[in-house]
Amino acid sequence: MRYIEPHAHMVSRTTDDYERLSLAGCIALSEPAFWAGFDRSSAAGFRDYFDQITVFEPVRAAKYHIAHYSWLCINPKEAEDMGLAREVMSLIPERLKRPNVLGIGEIGLNKNSRNELAILEAHIELAAQYNQLILVHTPHLEDKLKGTRLTLDALDAHPEIRPERVMIDHVEEHTIQLVLDRGYWAGMTLYPDSKCSVPRAVDMLEEYGQHRIWMDSACDWGHSNPLAVPRAILELKRRKHSQAFIDQIVFQNPKTFMEQSGKFVI
Repeated sequence: MRYIEPHAHMVSRTTDDYERLSLAGCIALSEPAFWAGFDRSSAAGFRDYFDQITVFEPVRAAKYHIAHYSWLCINPKEAEDMGLAREVMSLIPERLKRPNVLGIGEIGLNKNSRNELAILEAHIELAAQYNQLILVHTPHLEDKLKGTRLTLDALDAHPEIRPERVMIDHVEEHTIQLVLDRGYWAGMTLYPDSKCSVPRAVDMLEEYGQHRIWMDSACDWGHSNPLAVPRAILELKRRKHSQAFIDQIVFQNPKTFMEQSGKFVI
């Protein structure tokens, strides 16, 4: 069945992965800016990376009839060097004009440090200035709850940022209610070893419903699976969920959220 992969780092994947995604029913995906597997030493590296995900990857995806969109930021793993971070952020405004750039992301926190929080707030201000959607990375494991609360508080401090235009990704059982209660969107990331397994994600859907929720693979350089969403579709079918319910989660919801950018067209 058709679906959207709303969070995939395709620069780290082979062309065969695009073919597999297409064969599984993926018709569109979005690629947030993130870590390159190593810390980059200059803004020039980010300049080339931004061009890669906004110019090169859409061409590669189109060969398999997949619409490719992207998000721009300096990710939290590389935000400790605040001088570099602000230099990288200065590259973003002119690239927001590109037709396939949906907004600012994936911003957020990694170790919940003071510098990361300062750069998170700077990204939020940038999104507010240019009226952009926001895609947020929340920390891993024991840092997730604290990082989620810090992130939501930072967002709430900007009344011009509307919660329905912000996706808080990588939610788990102990953070999803917090995110939804504050009016934000919640993203469930399906990972083999961390974040959410497919059964856990479907359990959360059964508890919290289908509103303001999406599922993604966030496939990258590590142990991850670009076909995680189709695996979740199979689990939803196994549990006898309706076609309409499944379509809402894997197609309609990401479409509804990303269409707010004014650029997402499929």
